[in-house]
Parts: sequence; structure tokens; C-alpha cells
Amino acid sequence: MMGLEPGIRNGVRAVILRERQLLLLRKAYEDGSERYVLPGGAQDAGETLTDALQRECREEIGTEVIVSGLLYLADYFKPRTSQPGVIRQQLELLFLCEVPGDYVAQNGHAPDKHQDAVVWVAQDHLTNIQLSPSDLVGCLSSAGLTSHPVYLGEIKP
Repeated sequence: MMGLEPGIRNGVRAVILRERQLLLLRKAYEDGSERYVLPGGAQDAGETLTDALQRECREEIGTEVIVSGLLYLADYFKPRTSQPGVIRQQLELLFLCEVPGDYVAQNGHAPDKHQDAVVWVAQDHLTNIQLSPSDLVGCLSSAGLTSHPVYLGEIKP
């Protein structure tokens, strides 16, 4: 694949549901556009997958999570905006998680670049927002969740 960055990055994501709503990060851009992503990020060397997920959730949504188990695995070839023409290969691992009962959606102490809010979005409204990667809409909708890990293959931006 042309322009593929060397190495594969593990990305951990938290699928947090409460009353048929999904907890998402909202990212706002200078051109006025916005997109929504699951909380999470890259696994660092020496971290377990769940340690990475806990760290990312503390940083982005201001709380630790209760990890129930692995939902989905997917290959993701993510275009890098910082270096035009470069693509990063990622293995995305999506874990079903819960937040404490008294959790209020809020930015953590180290939000992602462009992250301006943490919001609850109804699963039935995922088609009405710019979820990234967009291929996740089907499996995260109210009808899409599964009770056992599923390999999604390649997901598209």
C-alpha cells in the first residue's frame, strides 16, 4: 500500500452505553465541521489493553471505566492529516464498558486535539452525526451490538 507508515498501532476504544445512548467525544474543527469518536486511543509499550483504555478514559472523559469485555476487532487504515499522503495502519479493539452511575459527561484533564465536549448520543441517531470511522455506525446502533467478539474486517474512515 502506497504511503503506509511503518508499524501497526493498537487502538483501544470504549463503547459506553447508558439507556440506549452512546458516550462519544465531539471534535470541532476550524472550518466549522465536527465529528464524533469513541473514547480511547493508542496502547503504549508496556501497557495492557485495559490499562491503555483506563488511561485514555481518564484523560478524555474524566473517569475510569468498568470493562466488561471485547466487542469488536477491526483493521483501520487511517489517513494522517499531519502528513498528507501517509496512512497509519491500526488494529482497533472496541471494549464494552460502563461508567460509574453518577458520571456526568465531561472532558477529562487531557482531552484529544479538537475535543470540545463529551456527549451522550442516542444509538438510533448515529446515522444523523458524523461518526468516525463511519463504518462503525451499523455495529454500534441499537440493533448492532453483539454478545461475543466479532472481527469486522477493514473499516473505512
